[in-house]
Amino acid sequence: MVCPVCGKSAVGKIGGHHYYCRECCHVIQKQGDQIKVYEISEDGKLTFLRTAG
Repeated sequence: MVCPVCGKSAVGKIGGHHYYCRECCHVIQKQGDQIKVYEISEDGKLTFLRTAG
């Protein structure tokens, strides 16, 4: 899988439909054709950024 944010292939599965990019540190949720991008805040919560794809 290629990261929709940075375009790198340093993406690994972290569970269910969730992936993590080691290059730009974003969480990607993939459900069917829809891809949602989240940022991890300092307290560990996910903050929705945008829908990609």
